[in-house]
Amino acid sequence: MHPTLLLGLDGATFTILDPLMKNGTMPFLKSLVDHGVRAQLLSTANPLTPPAWISMITGRNPGNHGVFDFIWADQHKADPYFTLYNFRDIRCETIWSMVSRQNGRAGSLNFTMMSPPPAINGYIIPGLVSWKHMRRNVFPRELYEELKVQPFFNVKELAWDFELEKKAEQGIHKDEYQNWVRFHIRRERQWFDVMTFLMKNHPCDLTAILFDGSDKIFHMGWRFLDPASPVNEFDAWELEIRELCLDFFRALDDFLRGIVELADLKARIFLASDHGFGPSWFAFRVNAWLCEQGYLSWKNLENLTGNEQEKAKKVVDKHFVLLDWEKTTAYARSVTSNGIYIRKAGRPGENSVPAEEYDAFRRKLSEKLLAIREPLSDKPIIKKIMTREEAYPGTHNDQAPDLTLVMEDYGFISILNKFPIIARRPEIAGTHYPEGIFLAHGPGIRQNECLKDLSIMDVTPILLYSLGLDIPSNLEGRLPTEIFTKDFVADHPPRIGEPTLVPDTFLPEEKQQQTTEGDDEQLIFEQMRALGYIE
Repeated sequence: MHPTLLLGLDGATFTILDPLMKNGTMPFLKSLVDHGVRAQLLSTANPLTPPAWISMITGRNPGNHGVFDFIWADQHKADPYFTLYNFRDIRCETIWSMVSRQNGRAGSLNFTMMSPPPAINGYIIPGLVSWKHMRRNVFPRELYEELKVQPFFNVKELAWDFELEKKAEQGIHKDEYQNWVRFHIRRERQWFDVMTFLMKNHPCDLTAILFDGSDKIFHMGWRFLDPASPVNEFDAWELEIRELCLDFFRALDDFLRGIVELADLKARIFLASDHGFGPSWFAFRVNAWLCEQGYLSWKNLENLTGNEQEKAKKVVDKHFVLLDWEKTTAYARSVTSNGIYIRKAGRPGENSVPAEEYDAFRRKLSEKLLAIREPLSDKPIIKKIMTREEAYPGTHNDQAPDLTLVMEDYGFISILNKFPIIARRPEIAGTHYPEGIFLAHGPGIRQNECLKDLSIMDVTPILLYSLGLDIPSNLEGRLPTEIFTKDFVADHPPRIGEPTLVPDTFLPEEKQQQTTEGDDEQLIFEQMRALGYIE
């Protein structure tokens, strides 16, 4: 089996990386590009961390793997309960399992939705877990005991520091930015140290790590790195923060160098991001608009009893939406979904859309949305609207938004009951764009070539082919053989194998028991709020 590395850079975009390679900030990354292949990697319909990374490691779109957001709620319930997606909600086999059952070893570090971790031939240390619960979410369990005695290991910096991230909300004091950026440099070093330790002591055929600090730097510091920013007009503080952000990418470049140098000389290296990044100028308060149009009603808390008010307050604090379901036919569930859910009739007497009227209702709602224009520019604010079938084709798309909105600036929607409905941001913010990055380097890889766009679902077949394993017949991603030299492909013809397996952990008739600890879940919601994913 041929040694293969997957180095994930959350939110990485050539818009930023190209200037950083050109100005000498990331010389090692430049050397990989100059002696390998690059391409844009197109993300999922809604370029969001959980569905995108899961598509990358399953080779399937969210309509088949079943993860659409950070937040899960039963679309078919009259009063949906909100919780978080976890590994047990993934309805397709992951590459860790595909490698394991073909007698290979796989190692997964810091990937989203990998807790509770599955048993594989290798190891998993998941992302999106607080330090308090890291021990119980590492597989195999004894690996944590081995790591905790290493001099470099600091679990509080390895996991998300939720208290520090809470301070990263929009409008934080200037003094907090410095500690916030420095923390992410230290945190990426923690993951680098863990990976180098495991590569030396527990080598795998496929070793994968996700560095997620880049996404956070872009969210909170886009204006400091944007090539369009007037750096010559920055004040002393802005220049200092920009230099700190550059320090982050200098450190990341060193970590990439260290990993590649430690790898087997024969190893093939693949770098990929879940989505790209770019600027966002305005916010669309979609639930306020839906209310104005008569599709949605807010619950009147004054009419609730004491216990009901307390329960409602917890829902507001935690999920940031409290609707009068008896008077709501369409609503946006979360900032991150960028989607609108339509309440289809399930029982007689419900205030919802009858099945026979659903298509016409959805079409009319879409037409109204596309007609909305930004007051100052008089330009449309929505670039495109996709139905559930268009955005997420597959057998498990029943929990997907009925309409997925692509905003003109790719920004996240707002779900707050607040006016004006279209609000200009006080300063340009970083948001997810669909064009991520893909780089390939090593034996059999073409050199110094830029290819046409690839799909994020192509990464799984690419990795399996690199390893020399069979590619399951039911993957949606294709194997782009143009990454490899013609001689290599001729000597190593791709092998198509049996279809993927249905994960044992998934029970199709019911949502899995929520395994995230209550306090851990609340901290995760706070983290998402800090990054602008929740209001």
